[in-house]
Amino acid sequence: MQIELINTGAELLLGRILNTHQQWLCRQLADLGYLVTRQVCIADDAPQIQAAVRDSLSRADLIVTTGGLGPTSDDLTRDLIARLLERPLAFDPQVLAQIEQYYAQRRRVMPASTRVQAMVPAGARVLANANGTAPGLAIEVNPNPFRPETRRSWLVLLPGPPRELRPMFSESVVPLLLREFPQAAPYACRTLKTTGLGESLVEERIAGPLGKLVSAGLELGYCARIGEVEVRLAARGGEALALVRQAEEIVRGLLGRLIYATDDGTLEGGLVQSLTEQKQTLALAESCTGGLIAHRITNVPGASAVFLCGLVTYSNEAKQELLGVSAAALAEHGAVSEVVARQMAEGARRRCRTDYAIAVTGIAGPGGGGEAKPVGTVFIALAGEKGTVAEEHFNPFDRETFKYVTSQQSLDLLRRALLPTGGS
Repeated sequence: MQIELINTGAELLLGRILNTHQQWLCRQLADLGYLVTRQVCIADDAPQIQAAVRDSLSRADLIVTTGGLGPTSDDLTRDLIARLLERPLAFDPQVLAQIEQYYAQRRRVMPASTRVQAMVPAGARVLANANGTAPGLAIEVNPNPFRPETRRSWLVLLPGPPRELRPMFSESVVPLLLREFPQAAPYACRTLKTTGLGESLVEERIAGPLGKLVSAGLELGYCARIGEVEVRLAARGGEALALVRQAEEIVRGLLGRLIYATDDGTLEGGLVQSLTEQKQTLALAESCTGGLIAHRITNVPGASAVFLCGLVTYSNEAKQELLGVSAAALAEHGAVSEVVARQMAEGARRRCRTDYAIAVTGIAGPGGGGEAKPVGTVFIALAGEKGTVAEEHFNPFDRETFKYVTSQQSLDLLRRALLPTGGS
């Protein structure tokens, strides 16, 4: 099966916006056993859009476009594809009613230009948009004049904003895909997310023991991300599920507590779940991460049940006044030190009356480092009822990467403490 993606938008080509659609859609399709064979990114330009769609229709069974369905002058995809397929546009009152309801619920006046989104190509299926105004469209091109030997292709048009595209794809496109293009053989896939070990070291631990399963048809892949490594286990055929389960058991036995989540799970999501199940509460004292740890935790629904307080104490004065860090500790050891990290965590736990508190203090750079404490040095402390533990890490990256890796290490420190037997 041939699947192609066409991402439209001048802002993507200008580098103003990261093209997350390509990564996200390819991941969703791959996890279902469908591999994207080609992806292109083009500007909001009539000749380019029509040429790209015509080209894909000459090869692909499924073509997914993103963007260009809105009400502004540069939203051209819907009209251009209708013209390419020689399908007239017709006004759909149900779509207009949904758009009007969207604005009414938000107590906003609907611009007249928004009505254009209710124009639907003949024969197209409307994909409801619960998070925006532009509906998606699914068009069966049958017969396909650009690919007559295979008779038909499907063309799916999705809106550009991720908050609209992603639920629409999961709720409307995936069922269509499974119905129109059923898998020839059973497919199973499992992704195990790890932190604390580099990609090469992860491979060294598991590749050998999984060798026989790979020979039997197991697909083994690795994906290194900032602060983590994903291990992807997949297989096709009648024994696919059993093969993946056997591989997962082996990997869990070898990596154990390094695994923090599976598939789409997140470190912060698992942490909130563990704190909730154990009826424990958390406070944060952040310096070099500037509130990033709190941001990640509060992105998780239900975090308010366990996360009580976050203090961003960037200055020494704030560390003293809000957390009770002693002037003597700052003078003798400096703000970036194990002693200060411990006092920050203990102060946050005491001030916020929580079961646990995490504290971070470090040098994000590019300046501020020295021979004893180079840029990238960070201390992380975790205070709990059993005492305070601290770790020193060296993260010599750019500021943004430094902050994320440090947040990952901080969350993982608490995750390990919450495991049934604690520790690492």
